[in-house]
Amino acid sequence: MAIVKVLGMETEYGIIVRGAAEPNPIAASSALINAYVASLDQRVEWDFGDESPGRDARGFVREGSVAPEVETHLVNAVLTNGARYYVDHAHPEFSTPECSNVWEAILYDKAGEAVLARSVEAAGRYLPAGQQVSVYKNNSDGKGNSYGSHENYLMDRAVPFSRVVQHVIPHFVTRQIFTGAGKVGCEAAGGERVDFQLSQRADFFEEEVGLETTLKRPIVNTRDEPHCDAQKYRRLHVILGDANLSEVANFLKVGTTALVLAMIEDDWFARQGRDYTLATPVKAIRQVSYDVSLGQPLLLANGKRMRALEVQWEHLDLARKYGEDSGFGAVGGVEVGNEIVRRWEEVLAGLETDPLSLASKLDWVAKYRMVSGYRERHRLGWRDPRLFAMDLQYHDVRPERSLFARAGMERLLSPEDVVRAMTEPPVTTRAYFRGRCLQRWPWAIAAANWDSLVFDLGNDPLRRVPMMEPLRGTAAHVDELLARCRTPAELLEQLGS
Repeated sequence: MAIVKVLGMETEYGIIVRGAAEPNPIAASSALINAYVASLDQRVEWDFGDESPGRDARGFVREGSVAPEVETHLVNAVLTNGARYYVDHAHPEFSTPECSNVWEAILYDKAGEAVLARSVEAAGRYLPAGQQVSVYKNNSDGKGNSYGSHENYLMDRAVPFSRVVQHVIPHFVTRQIFTGAGKVGCEAAGGERVDFQLSQRADFFEEEVGLETTLKRPIVNTRDEPHCDAQKYRRLHVILGDANLSEVANFLKVGTTALVLAMIEDDWFARQGRDYTLATPVKAIRQVSYDVSLGQPLLLANGKRMRALEVQWEHLDLARKYGEDSGFGAVGGVEVGNEIVRRWEEVLAGLETDPLSLASKLDWVAKYRMVSGYRERHRLGWRDPRLFAMDLQYHDVRPERSLFARAGMERLLSPEDVVRAMTEPPVTTRAYFRGRCLQRWPWAIAAANWDSLVFDLGNDPLRRVPMMEPLRGTAAHVDELLARCRTPAELLEQLGS
């Protein structure tokens, strides 16, 4: 049976500094994060000892490939909710803690938005007069530069990577119809004329499979860095998704993908005799994004043609049968699995009959309705700068400035839970142990990363506590231990025994 799909999301946020003579996004990102961390009165740095971004899941690095650089000199903090908050190149990035189900994943991603909004407020108190920093949860600066919103899924190492590639690409290419954040215009090489498209990221992908994340971006990324027991697990690092503000779109993005990966692990596609391999996936990913009508067929490798909607209907049908057979154990059980399937069907039905009926559920539909309505009222062309400004303003993390906040979107999460998730870790993964230790003894922790904590008790040598199992270190596992330990020395003694 497929293993539990432990999940995580990493979002690079766009940042703009207004009023500065020579704006520096790297310095601004550092100042932004430092302002937030300073308000917490605790600072634990990231441990880079286990970073290996150059390892390729195929067992080699293709000639000419460029592995992502690890920027150890930039601000890099670990938060009490188990998350990582740091500067990635020229962007502030929030990486959620490990989550054991879809609800947790979207909750902590939404908490990340709240952390960024709080950071903007904190940084504003330190900026020189006349300067202002703005942060956007989007994927493009409109000048040909894109930044990512990545997803991570725990997978069984024994599953052949070629099988993952074969069956996940059709889902990745076609899921844009409900995961796209919407975009005015086009930034693809060649400058194809596109008024509005479904996805912000589709313009920037050039290969089917590869290691890179910033150049020659692949649909399937091969970074082999599991952050856990590498003999048992791999982490599928997904780089082609949009940064969603809609909670429904986010739920479906993570939920449907986790289900598809579980089906791949259990070889469900082959067992059901299904294969949706696309003839030209890189071409298809743009074709789907540019097709607001959702009517253009895609060419499959077997010569058949199917619309993106039809491919998703087929995946939904497979997922429903899979859940009946497996009980949805890999995605959190029957209740969670049924909710994924129910919402998946609801959205596909809406897209089939009237996409605008989903304006309260999907980002691209909400943005399209707002932008096209404004354009028609004011008789503007699609290249009018005001439309590009609206596109950007949809993604502002400050609720009082965000067009998303005015769109009347359906909410799945309570505001109280989001605020709690800014500081409290999930209870069902190893993030709980990390977060609780950071809350109680930040002064005794020299560094932290996903799979270990490094304690510094002063006179003794540094002590590394490994956490190689993502589903160990939960509240059920360690609450009793933490309750009887008054000091980190007692904790280390108990762990050693």
